[in-house]
Amino acid sequence: MTADTRPIGVFDSGLGGLTVLRAIRERMPHESLVYFGDTARVPYGTKSAATVTRFAREILDFLVGQNVKAVVAACNSASALALDALRAACTLPVVGVIEPGAHLAVECSRTGRIGVIGTRATITSAAYERTITALSPDATVLSQACPLFVSLVEEGWTDHPVARMIAREYLAPLEHRVDVLVLGCTHYPLLRSLIGELMGPDVALVDSAEACAHEIARLLDERDACAGPRTRPEERFYVSDAPEVFARLGERFLGRPVGPVELIAELDEAKR
Repeated sequence: MTADTRPIGVFDSGLGGLTVLRAIRERMPHESLVYFGDTARVPYGTKSAATVTRFAREILDFLVGQNVKAVVAACNSASALALDALRAACTLPVVGVIEPGAHLAVECSRTGRIGVIGTRATITSAAYERTITALSPDATVLSQACPLFVSLVEEGWTDHPVARMIAREYLAPLEHRVDVLVLGCTHYPLLRSLIGELMGPDVALVDSAEACAHEIARLLDERDACAGPRTRPEERFYVSDAPEVFARLGERFLGRPVGPVELIAELDEAKR
């Protein structure tokens, strides 16, 4: 078998997708990765389906131009609203974070009562609810939008009294009503300790980043498209605005310094 050394493309509206890239790196240490953060147009969670789909298509074209072998939509809003359009637009494997997270939630639940937290766009789309109930028709899905969580994480207030107060307010409708809680936004794993404490030890937390990494590994293995163990993996980071801010804040999400970050101000220009 010949090793496929082409990189995996990962994108998000901003920083949060770095938690997915981190999970992919931990699971597949030999793979090269290309990350695009659409920092000029973040957040996606407040935008319409048509706008999110247009942005995601532009990023897909850019990543295809980087000769990637697969694309990960490491953004719950894009996964909820644009995944079908992305898959229709190219022949590469395209993986979102919702389907893998929903599968893992169903596997983990003992009672069939599953909670989902996410941005307003993700929750309004009902994408997790549809996917979970398609897998387990008897499941009950309770969803809660937690829009302020993103700002708390990016401010670094993950252990701040304000974060605790806001989290308690958001999570109160779900307490004692679910046995699994899906962290339906790539920022939320940084609040995992606080969320777990408030929800209690009997509630399993599902990190869709880890589930997504498992799925992309499975797909590449199925296609004999994995990099070989002798491959020297590379990482490239691109953003649409403020690369210095991305590099500074990105270390919080990645758990290590972010490599050089290149500014791509115009996607249409970059893909030519």
